[in-house]
Amino acid sequence: MREAADRTPNDVIISASGLVKHYPVASKSVLPTPPKHLHALDGVDISIRKGEIFGVVGESGCGKSTLGRCLLHLTDITAGSIIFRGQDITHKSRHELKPLRKDMQMIFQNPFSSFNPKLKIGASLREVGHVHGISKQATQERIAELLDDISLPEDMLSRSPGELSGGQLQRLAIARALLLNPSFIVADEPVSALDVSVQAQILNLLMDIRSKFSLTMLFISHEMTVVRHLCDTVAVMYLGVVVEQAKTDELFARLAHPYTQALMSAIPRVDPQARLERIVLQGDIPNAIDIPTGCRFATRCVKCEPVCTSRAPALRDIGGGHLVACHFAKGMNV
Repeated sequence: MREAADRTPNDVIISASGLVKHYPVASKSVLPTPPKHLHALDGVDISIRKGEIFGVVGESGCGKSTLGRCLLHLTDITAGSIIFRGQDITHKSRHELKPLRKDMQMIFQNPFSSFNPKLKIGASLREVGHVHGISKQATQERIAELLDDISLPEDMLSRSPGELSGGQLQRLAIARALLLNPSFIVADEPVSALDVSVQAQILNLLMDIRSKFSLTMLFISHEMTVVRHLCDTVAVMYLGVVVEQAKTDELFARLAHPYTQALMSAIPRVDPQARLERIVLQGDIPNAIDIPTGCRFATRCVKCEPVCTSRAPALRDIGGGHLVACHFAKGMNV
C-alpha cells in the first residue's frame, strides 16, 4: 500500500522551515488599538520526499488548507522559507513562479467550484495546456491518456460541469492536476464533499495513479481513517502548529499526543473489543487571534497540568522519528 520507503535527504521535493501565516484583523474600535492577527500557521516545519504521500490531519480551522496553499505559493507567507526541488521560492514573484507552476498542482476540495461552469470540460482541460505553452495535439493526446486512467469516457469532454456528478468531476479534477506531469500535488480534502461510496472510489483512484505516476503529494484531511489508509507520513495539526508527526504505521501504533488520542477514539469500530475508551474534548478551540500562553491544547486537554498553561512544549522526538509537542507524551497502543 505505501511504497515510499526510506529516502535520502536529496530526495526531498518540497520543504518548509518556520512557516508562519498571519492574517491581519480589522479593528472595529473607533480608538487606536494595537494591530491584531489571526494565527493560521505558527512555525510549521515540513519535509516531503519523492514518492511520498504526506498526510495532514486535524479539525476545521487548524491551518491544514493554509499550509497547502502556502507551500504552492497561492497564499503569501508571513515568515519562514520554502524550498522546492532545491530552489528557494520563498520570495519569488508570480511571474518568476510561472515556469514552476506546471510542476506543482492542486486538487481542490469542492469539484463543483473548481471548474468554470460556463466552459465544457474539454475546454477547461485544454486551457491548462494552452496557458503553459503545450501544443493542442500534445494536450489532446495527454487528455485521452488520462481519461483512460480515471476510467471515464471521451464524451465527458463535451459536457458541462453541471451535467456531471461530484465523483465524475473530482476524477476530472485529478486528471487536470496530472495533465502537466507535476512532481508535487496538494490534495485539499479531495473526498470530503463526496458521498461515502464515491469517497472510496476516489481514494482507490489516488492509490492507483500514485503507483503509476510515482506521485509526491500533500494529502489534507480531517479523517484519521483516510490518512491511515493512504499516507506514508502523517502530521497532526492543532491551532496552527504540528502537535504530532511520524510515519503512518508508527503513529497509529503509538498515539502519543492527547489530541491525536482523542481524534482516534472518536472513530467507530466494527469490533466492540477493539474500541478505545472515548475521550470527550470539552470546550472549543481557543481563539486564533488571542493565542493562549503555553500549550495550545491545554484548555481542552484532560491531562492538563500547571506547566501546560505556562510553557509551550517543543516538538520533540520520542524515538524513531516520532515527533510530539507535549510535556507528558506517552504512547497509547491501538
